[in-house]
Amino acid sequence: MDGGGAGKVGASGRGRTRAAQPEKGAGQRTRAGARAVIAALVVTHNRPRALSETLSRLLAEDLDRVTVVDNASTDATAEVLAEAARDPRVEVLTLGRNLGGAGGFEHGLRHVSATLDPDWVVVMDDDARPEPGAIAAFRHQLRAGAWDGWDAVAAAVRYPDGRICDMNRPSVNPFWHPRVFLRTAAGGGRAAFHLPDAAYDGPVRAIDGASFVGLFLSRRAIALGGYPDGSLFIYGDDVLYTLGLSAAGGRIAFAPGIRFEHACSTFARGRKRHDPMWKVYYHHRNLLFVYRRAAGLWFWPVLLLILPKWLAKARHYDGPSRRRFLGLVGRAIRDGLLGRRGTPVGPPAAREAAIRAGERPKAPPKGKPKGKAKGKGKGPGKAP
Repeated sequence: MDGGGAGKVGASGRGRTRAAQPEKGAGQRTRAGARAVIAALVVTHNRPRALSETLSRLLAEDLDRVTVVDNASTDATAEVLAEAARDPRVEVLTLGRNLGGAGGFEHGLRHVSATLDPDWVVVMDDDARPEPGAIAAFRHQLRAGAWDGWDAVAAAVRYPDGRICDMNRPSVNPFWHPRVFLRTAAGGGRAAFHLPDAAYDGPVRAIDGASFVGLFLSRRAIALGGYPDGSLFIYGDDVLYTLGLSAAGGRIAFAPGIRFEHACSTFARGRKRHDPMWKVYYHHRNLLFVYRRAAGLWFWPVLLLILPKWLAKARHYDGPSRRRFLGLVGRAIRDGLLGRRGTPVGPPAAREAAIRAGERPKAPPKGKPKGKAKGKGKGPGKAP
């Protein structure tokens, strides 16, 4: 599941905790009224060109720290990071193995919270970046009190050509919103609980789920929601996290005026196939975790509806590819229902098998930054 019109959150939502009335400014409170400290968190793996563009965009913004989690890249990523680290705001955390996006975000968010404790952290993939002026717009709205009472703020994410990025479209949980549930059950499908295109030109509105592209998390959000589940590896960690934050009483806003771009490539344009195919497993396994959290007692009836749709996706594949797709989906369903996490398929599984067999895993290139902060951040600067 990923979310349609927000509406008002009812106290009767299944599996959701009734939130206390948010304090005035609870989401964006700064230390003794000082300038807000804002950090950016980027997770990267073997995409140096995209990372270079993202870092250039971030370093042109008024950010106090830019933390990059390098998921054991084996290409020119080290050189890109070494160049960027000339800016004292840049901090590089190099991991010994690829933990995936989920593990990278968990590791990075824990580190940033422990070492900087910023007022806000904005998270993104290495191929996603703020449009010029997006951070300045967020700071301006923060100073004007626009985010008083909000714990997280999701930016509007588009492709570089301006189209709305569907994989980053915010959502509401239909099982918490009766009208949205009825629209979904009546055949509205995914469009019934994800924000419509018109919302991207409308006012700020409440949502329940968002992606880790352009998501601003306040200190209070992290206190309520904790940290992402790194054991998921890739996919679903962001929706699970934001649904959990909402269930804990956190309030998430969709801000159409704050724009990010995402040059994602998992799906080829116009095609409905994962590339590489091993990602099929993590997509479907983790979706089961999302459905279980979102649907609560309705999980089993929902499962009977979604499984035939998943199996029907095999029509997009031919011959051996179709058999492999069905095998990955079958394994994902089994492991999802049994609650198994971890990395049993794809390159991470191959690496772990090599370690168990006594082989030495391929070491990352020499000269990579080793997780030491390259600077303590910018000075106080101007107020937001």
